Formats: sequence, structure tokens, C-alpha cells
Amino acid sequence: MAEESIHTFREFYPYYLNEHSHPVCRGLHYVGSLLVLALVTYSLIAGDLVWLLALPVVGYGFAWIGHFVFEKNRPATFRYPLYSFMADWVMLAEFLAGRSRHKTE
Repeated sequence: MAEESIHTFREFYPYYLNEHSHPVCRGLHYVGSLLVLALVTYSLIAGDLVWLLALPVVGYGFAWIGHFVFEKNRPATFRYPLYSFMADWVMLAEFLAGRSRHKTE
């Protein structure tokens, strides 16, 4: 699918999965997303909301290392920030449910 033809999340998600074909990139996304959940949980339980400031660094840091080092591509979040954010969580949910839709290497 050509990137220019994306207008809906349904169209975007297959493109997103294709941009995450390297297993290390996907793994780094999962680690970053799980750490984000852990930080949110800790911040709320401890009542120490300053940790929420680290969320973008933790979440995007791991993901962008995956893209720049392993995928050798530009993160889709630069062009499609909302769809990319949504797709991160869908991809993680599919992985945790054992329904990952990635190509095998």
C-alpha cells in the first residue's frame, strides 16, 4: 500500500505492520510500551506524577532505536502521530494475545 493513500486507521495498520517487520524493532516497541504502562501504574500508585514526564522518552525512545538501528526507516509517528500511537497499542495487544500478524523472518 502506498503511504500517500492512507486515510483511515484500517488502511494505516497494514502499512504500520510492514514498517515493523524486523523482530528486534517490534520487541523494542513492546518493551517501551510495557515500560510506559509500568511507569503510569507506579506514578498513580505512588502519587508521584513527575514520572509521567518520562513517558514520551521511554515509549518513543525504545521504538525509535528500533526504527533507526534495526529497520533503517523513519518512524511512522512523524507523519501519522495519532494512527501510530493507536497502532502501537493494537500491535502490543495482538502480541500479548498471541495473535501477532507479522511476517516471519
